[in-house]
Amino acid sequence: MENKLKQNLLNKIIKKTIHVSVIGLGYVGLPLAVEKAKASFKTIGFDIQREKVKMVNEGHNYIGDVIDDDLKELVETGMLSATTDFSFIKDADFIAICVPTPLDEYQQPDISYVKSSTEEVAKYLKKGTMVVLESTTYPGTTEELIKPILEQGSGLKCGEDFYLGFSPERVDPGNAIYKTKNTPKVVGGIGKDATEVIAAMYRAVLDGDVYEVSSPAIAEMEKILENTYRNVNIGLINELAILCDRMKINIWEVVDAAKTKPYGFQAFYPGPGLGGHCIPLDPYYLSWKAREYGFHTSMIESSMMINDRMPEYCIDRASRILNKDKKALNGAKILALGVAYKQDIDDYRESPALKVIENFEKVGAQIDFYDPFIPEYKYKGTIHKGIEKINPEIIKRYDLIVVTASHTNVDYEMIQQNARAIFDTKNAMKNVENRYNIELL
Repeated sequence: MENKLKQNLLNKIIKKTIHVSVIGLGYVGLPLAVEKAKASFKTIGFDIQREKVKMVNEGHNYIGDVIDDDLKELVETGMLSATTDFSFIKDADFIAICVPTPLDEYQQPDISYVKSSTEEVAKYLKKGTMVVLESTTYPGTTEELIKPILEQGSGLKCGEDFYLGFSPERVDPGNAIYKTKNTPKVVGGIGKDATEVIAAMYRAVLDGDVYEVSSPAIAEMEKILENTYRNVNIGLINELAILCDRMKINIWEVVDAAKTKPYGFQAFYPGPGLGGHCIPLDPYYLSWKAREYGFHTSMIESSMMINDRMPEYCIDRASRILNKDKKALNGAKILALGVAYKQDIDDYRESPALKVIENFEKVGAQIDFYDPFIPEYKYKGTIHKGIEKINPEIIKRYDLIVVTASHTNVDYEMIQQNARAIFDTKNAMKNVENRYNIELL
């Protein structure tokens, strides 16, 4: 039975008769759905947000890494559609679960979206289907949570009636080189046959290499390692930035000098904290799971503490800058430049700039923001609207400009020429020659 299942699916992949479903049409799901459809696999995407489904079905793109014309053409030719009705799963041969995995208010993994999605899939799961979780999560999720739900809800047996695996998303919004199409993929299935077939499905769609590992837990831990590696190293450089400030040493110049070494060093840079959909969250998943084994990830937790404190440190530094001009932070007029979590994108998930702004508000500062990519954002249930433009007159109104995102379409020369004081937390103004009013993190 197992070999027959494997052969049937491999034949369907070759003939491109696999019906694909993607659950969750966000930064991970929509680009994946587009690539599946572009590879001639009929694809249906699911999302609970009706507005997203409506936009997809109208061919309107809302994700930066998706090409507008690609989406429109795929919808018009019937290769890609979207729905809010889970029953479409009954016709799917390949199901990718790409739903959010945030942290709850206690900084513990919130896998409710994964759980509820899996429960819905189980209701309609048919024999001969591949199910793949792409959402970042703790090691053990696929085998300990997903597998029992699918088996109990469908009455089918994993490995005999359907294949199950984990293949972590690797999405870097705004990356000009690596997109979903050409980024290498890691696949770990429950059983060798599952891994082989799921990997074959990705190979039929993507240009990047597909690396097979021996289990979903390996793939889950691999994803955690990727982002914990970055978290720890950013924590290191943030701590050194605080030390270098006391020592009156330019940390940015230090890093640029260190990265001339052609081996044994990778450059990481300081900032006002961590942002994005993975790096600030993944270490919490690991430390939470580690406690189940009576283990504390001390180095990782230390880096998390350093990174989490950076927004508060930025407020302290801003206070010191204002103090030089005999101004109090309470009542000071401050402009935050950028709320995106990284350069030249409209994504503000977990952006440290939001925490910096919140902390300024707490101490009584009059804080505004400007972001050419984000006119407004929602944080803790409240909509925050930015100023529509910046010009010399506007810049002159503020006591302090705090650069919290390094967008390249901002006129930093104009800002420097008109600002009373600037606190650049991203070294975005590195090419500005006149620096008498600029202070770096």
